[in-house]
Amino acid sequence: MSFFKNRTVIGVICIVLSLLICFAITPLFNQSISRKTEIVRVTKPIKIGETITKDMVQTVEVGGYNLPEDVVRHTDTVIGKFASADLAPGDYIIASKIADAPAAENTYLYNLTGEKQAISVSVKSFAAGLSGKLISGDIVSIVAPDYKKQGMTVIPPELQYVEVIAVTAGSGYDANTGKQKEAEAEDEKELPATVTLLVTPEQSKILAELEADGTLHVSLVYRGSKENAAKFTEAQDSVLSQLYPEETESQESEDQSQLESPANAPAESGAE
Repeated sequence: MSFFKNRTVIGVICIVLSLLICFAITPLFNQSISRKTEIVRVTKPIKIGETITKDMVQTVEVGGYNLPEDVVRHTDTVIGKFASADLAPGDYIIASKIADAPAAENTYLYNLTGEKQAISVSVKSFAAGLSGKLISGDIVSIVAPDYKKQGMTVIPPELQYVEVIAVTAGSGYDANTGKQKEAEAEDEKELPATVTLLVTPEQSKILAELEADGTLHVSLVYRGSKENAAKFTEAQDSVLSQLYPEETESQESEDQSQLESPANAPAESGAE
């Protein structure tokens, strides 16, 4: 104990400790802070569900201290992936903010091939939208009261069997996905505001007219397996092909040959 009571010894110990901190611990700490590493940073705004492209991100060198362990360090890891959260320019990307597939409520929009389109129609009343019971994959008929001001309620032949691809509440969330599920769990289920249908361009025009008139009802035809649902849509496609026949390639080639033959005839007769 007398050893520690000696002020000189205590002073020497303090000096040694301070030197150790200044010349050993502090340099190591500074070295860890100044250590550089490459990460992927956002250069353009990216919305949730959007595909990340090369021009949206870049690789930059930053200090490696206090970076999340799952921060993305190579652009190849993110290009072609889908954003699972909104990203702003300057944000660095972590693994939890990207996904191999789009958000669940947007998946159906990425399955469009160009042959058919997605169009939404408003659910004007609780009854018009089947009392909120519609779900994705249902096959429905569109009932048009006073169709084209003719005083008759009909199901247009173009809209006998139409596939539902989404039912969306007024909040913008699709039924049975995302935050809508949380709301349902809290007994705050929102009623559908729109129904999104998979249609051809011809069908979309008729739906747009009915939407403008504000008169349409949705009638459920089938709910079940995709295989059986496909039979209904195939039957509808067959009707559409009869209502809106398209010229085949052979017909186009015949028309083209007929246009070219008169022009070639004088040249041939002149040669003779």
